[in-house]
Amino acid sequence: MTEGTAETITLVDSNVLLDVLTDDPQWSEWSAAALAAALDVGRVVINPVIYAEVSVGFDRIEDLDLALPAAHFEREPLPYAAGFLAGKAFAAYRRRGGSRPTPLPDFYVGAHAAVASHRLLTRDARRYRTYFSGIELVAPA
Repeated sequence: MTEGTAETITLVDSNVLLDVLTDDPQWSEWSAAALAAALDVGRVVINPVIYAEVSVGFDRIEDLDLALPAAHFEREPLPYAAGFLAGKAFAAYRRRGGSRPTPLPDFYVGAHAAVASHRLLTRDARRYRTYFSGIELVAPA
């Protein structure tokens, strides 16, 4: 990295990680390639919400940590400002007629990316584009 060049940091959504870990027949190839590209250009991070969503497929925390090694997937806490922004985005979602009772984890992920100025690697970009228009998304065309 040269002086004055911003570091590329990519927050990885759980759907991308699950595609790779479960060898999803439709998405694993795209997700694996996008994840490899993110690792090639900078730091890749996850947060406690993403970690929790991926953990559902594991019986032991040690197995989850082997699947998501900290050397590749840096752990970041959720900033409190992201909690505030996630709540505001959720309220806007409900005002627009959103009926899913528990989309808050997605709003936390989008808010974390927004507050920390991270790119977001996801294959489900619609909600992030709607409620977090300022974040850079890496998503299927």
